[in-house]
Amino acid sequence: MPREFNRTRRIAEQLQRELAQLIREEVKDPRLGMVTVVDVEVSRDLSHAKVFVTLLTGDEEARMTSVAILNDAAGMLRKFLGRRLRLRTIPQLHFHYDQSIEKGAELSALIDAAVASDRKRDK
Repeated sequence: MPREFNRTRRIAEQLQRELAQLIREEVKDPRLGMVTVVDVEVSRDLSHAKVFVTLLTGDEEARMTSVAILNDAAGMLRKFLGRRLRLRTIPQLHFHYDQSIEKGAELSALIDAAVASDRKRDK
């Protein structure tokens, strides 16, 4: 497994902060729900960045629409990032929906149900 560079990690963290602010302020599409930028993974050569987002909407179609809107706005967001960041190259942005929060909630509910059934059985 390749070693992760500190510079890459710092750039990813900066991109995450800036993208969260830019999405909130600059993307004006009314179909876009409340978006949270969860994580950013930047390639070692800084040419590409995977941006993982979550949404507050529960509908699968709304999630896919929001990710498509963000991918369509990636060029505009990249232009704004170029103005804000002091980097020679701004990575191409690829937005992905992050399901880890939903999976964590499902696992937590399963654990709570198992603990509750154990308590009922022991009484």
